[in-house]
Amino acid sequence: MARGIPASAAETHVYELRTYHCEPGKLPNLLTRFRDHTTKIFEKHGMKNIGYWVPSDGPEHENTLIYILEHKSRDAAKASWDAFRNDPEWKKVRDASEVGGKIVTKVDSVFMDPTDYSKLR
Repeated sequence: MARGIPASAAETHVYELRTYHCEPGKLPNLLTRFRDHTTKIFEKHGMKNIGYWVPSDGPEHENTLIYILEHKSRDAAKASWDAFRNDPEWKKVRDASEVGGKIVTKVDSVFMDPTDYSKLR
């Protein structure tokens, strides 16, 4: 067990924390895109939706979406993201949602392993 991570959990799942920073006033567009399309396309490509959040306070409340995906492994995450980015349905949804301009200015991604006391196993 390295860093409190049980081998079985580290070998079977990896979690990805993603933070999307939006153009001013575009968070509602992003939330609609995720609600109506993106989460379903993620599942189609083997990514499990764990949860989605908007910060409660500060300027981040107006322009930030934070979410967690579960992947079987880092290799599976890469394959899923490659398939997602090349999915014709995704390209159509993205292009339609960005007719009025880009929605997202920056995306941060962090891969995480569950600890031995985590309930996400």
